[in-house]
Amino acid sequence: MNIKHDFPYDPTNGLSQEELLKLTAPPEPAGFRKFWEETRSLAMEHKLYYHIEREVWSELPDCRIYVVRAKTWDNREIVMWISRPKQSRGGILIGQGYGNMSTPPCDSDFTLCCPNVRGLGLSQCRDIPWRPLKHVLHGIRAKETYVLRGVITDLWLAATILIDMYPDVAENLNYMGSSMGGGMGALMLPWDSRFKAAFLGVPTFGNNPARLKYQSSGSGEAVRKYVQEHPEAMEVLAYFDAAVSAKYLRIPAVVVPALSFVKKNSGSPIATAAPKQSNCLLVRLNITLLLILVKSFGTVTYAISNLLSGKPYVAFDFISPYVPTR
Repeated sequence: MNIKHDFPYDPTNGLSQEELLKLTAPPEPAGFRKFWEETRSLAMEHKLYYHIEREVWSELPDCRIYVVRAKTWDNREIVMWISRPKQSRGGILIGQGYGNMSTPPCDSDFTLCCPNVRGLGLSQCRDIPWRPLKHVLHGIRAKETYVLRGVITDLWLAATILIDMYPDVAENLNYMGSSMGGGMGALMLPWDSRFKAAFLGVPTFGNNPARLKYQSSGSGEAVRKYVQEHPEAMEVLAYFDAAVSAKYLRIPAVVVPALSFVKKNSGSPIATAAPKQSNCLLVRLNITLLLILVKSFGTVTYAISNLLSGKPYVAFDFISPYVPTR
């Protein structure tokens, strides 16, 4: 598959599009489902503790934005933004990428919750590195201590807080996330029945046995290099494989993998990150999905409406620069 790029390696890994699409999810490790169900139980049994730290300025007069601080099940603190429009059509939990959001989300007729997961952004702490290449390796020696386990529980906590603050969002709670946020969604959503629909943009963490064979960039390359020196880490990563987890999804989902890329606007943080996600085609999700193949990215807002026609209770708009311009 020929694509334009400026990397010092072949981001297609020498494979054609047809060969990439034939890849399937790797075998499920023993106890995979039990591990995640028990992890969720630990997170959800924790007594809810949070407080609104402050309200911040909103450029929209009909939208209020709050900074919320919460205690996690393992006694950490995380911080999130929650924006509430005057008239809300439901809720969207936004899973961040390693390019942390620097401003709170707004400009939507949905109630938005954007948690900064442990170690990143507003949730930086002393013992978890905030640099992506180190964050993605934190605690990787065991599945119980790996940082991705914690960040998934942070998302469940954020959803609980969102519903506690605004109970009406429970009727139409949705998820969206790209890159790291896309991979987190695939790992988190199958075990939580509260969500109605999801958007997973260029999801990472998928098909680790395949993707870690090839050079890439960013956090994926940090993991590949670590596994070369510590091959036993593959046993841990097997429990954090988005492709394995995604087959348990039972809600409508839009998945956007990365294909060939034409840079249209250097001002977009996603335009910078998108070509790094070419290896996402290695994620072959063995579930029924509405699949959008993205050929280029831009900065113009694009809304996906009415996710499933005839089922308005799961329909929601993604106000996001992560999807293609018209």
